[in-house]
Amino acid sequence: MSLDDDLTVIQRCVDELARAVGRLQPQLVGPDLRRVRADTDHLRESVALLRASAAAPGASPLPQGLVSIPDTPYDSSLWTDSDDEGLGARNRHAP
Repeated sequence: MSLDDDLTVIQRCVDELARAVGRLQPQLVGPDLRRVRADTDHLRESVALLRASAAAPGASPLPQGLVSIPDTPYDSSLWTDSDDEGLGARNRHAP
C-alpha cells in the first residue's frame, strides 16, 4: 500500500469511529462520552495533519535533524581503546 492509501484507510476508520460514537450519544451521557468525542475529534485533526505533511513538497520520511541508524553491528575496532563502563578497564582487577 502507498502512503496515500494508508492515510485513506486511517481516515475511513476514524470516520467510522465518529459515527459509532454518535450512535452512542442517545444512550450514554456524561464526561466519559464527551472525552471519547473529544478524542475522536483529535484523531481527525491528527490524520489531517499527517495528510498535509505527507502532501507537502519535499517531504522526507525522516524529520530534519534525525539520523537513521542502521541495525548492522559496529566495527569492534572502534572500541579497542575504551573502558567498559562500570566494569573498569580491561585486564585490570577491581579494587
